[in-house]
Amino acid sequence: MSDSEGLLSGIRVIDCGTYIAGPAAAAVMSDFGAEVIKIERPPYGDPGRFLSLLPGAPVSKHLYCWILDGRNKKSVALNLEHPAAREALLKLVAAADVFITNYQAPLLRKFALEYEDLRRVNDRLIYALITGFGEVGADAEKPAYDQTAYWGRSGLMSTMHNADAEPCRSTTGFGDHPTAMTVFGGIMLGLYRRGITGKGMRISTSLMANGAWSNASMIQAAMVGAQFQPRTTRKTVANPLVNHYLTRDAKRIMVCGLDPKKDWSNFCCALGHPEWIEDPRFRTPELRRTNSAALVTAIDETLGARDLTDWAEILRQHEVIWAPVLSLAEAANDPQMEENGVYAEIAPGMRTVNNPLVVSGTEKVKPRMAPEVGEHTLEVLRDAGYSEEALADMVRRGAAVAGQPQGKK
Repeated sequence: MSDSEGLLSGIRVIDCGTYIAGPAAAAVMSDFGAEVIKIERPPYGDPGRFLSLLPGAPVSKHLYCWILDGRNKKSVALNLEHPAAREALLKLVAAADVFITNYQAPLLRKFALEYEDLRRVNDRLIYALITGFGEVGADAEKPAYDQTAYWGRSGLMSTMHNADAEPCRSTTGFGDHPTAMTVFGGIMLGLYRRGITGKGMRISTSLMANGAWSNASMIQAAMVGAQFQPRTTRKTVANPLVNHYLTRDAKRIMVCGLDPKKDWSNFCCALGHPEWIEDPRFRTPELRRTNSAALVTAIDETLGARDLTDWAEILRQHEVIWAPVLSLAEAANDPQMEENGVYAEIAPGMRTVNNPLVVSGTEKVKPRMAPEVGEHTLEVLRDAGYSEEALADMVRRGAAVAGQPQGKK
């Protein structure tokens, strides 16, 4: 295996999922060199292709959600209502290493795509299932998106707002992409175990469980009966050293000082107010909480007197932990992210977001643009042993759709 092929070169993944959580896990595997075959329902394919067209989404001529999570994949369009299409899928499963799905349980039963069904075809298969609310209980088969199962059900939505604001919606894929990394980890555990036993296994997770894990500290607090403090605003925050402030040039910064002995004195000196260190209103964490409105006002006035570029150097010199609060446009062009490989070129003049895992001594494969619906149907099924006559018959009967490669339409 050469470095250019990727760590997972030789691993074949069947992405039989929709929207983001399952497909994103498959995209992570493709980044490390796995071959990913994307199963799509004709004629329109994965509805995740069109997420960027929903009302309220940023407007673009590009299907940016699909560019992100459909990258590197081969699209095979199969109408699983048709017996011939399901037979074709089983042929692909028989030669696969991993099967990823977030189909709801009724669909898995309808198409006989549960673990026990596929295990009979390939007992070395790692089967990865993503659900909304888990696999048992009253809500096990309830439809879900990350907005409902990850964000709402986990308590995150009720927590992530100030006293003077309503709860807000999360952004697209906010819970799906972290869940995808959990799925990726589970799949790698399965492949590791298969290397020892020679047998596949079933792994699963849910959007709800991943939301609870993201919110685990606060849920744990509730479990031990902790007394939660009244919700605050930016002006009345319990610790003004964990707060956001505006600079003179209207740039917002987030400060995070958790060590009261070190961070308070460093912050005061950075702001040019060493006298605040022993100020009777502010010298202890309790006093800073009691007098937070006055302290936040004082910090606002001080930080608002200079531009971000000035404060960046001053805060660095005084070892204050902080970061700029970037707009989406600024984040997309952040040089720190660029230098650390957070972004990668996917087409001339177009970049995409890399998965967050870095493995020393190897590189991720160069990303390729997401496919058209059914772009690789004939290629993949031909490799699976179908004759040209059989392929033509499947297309004629509507069991499969053969799309045109990009740029050939």
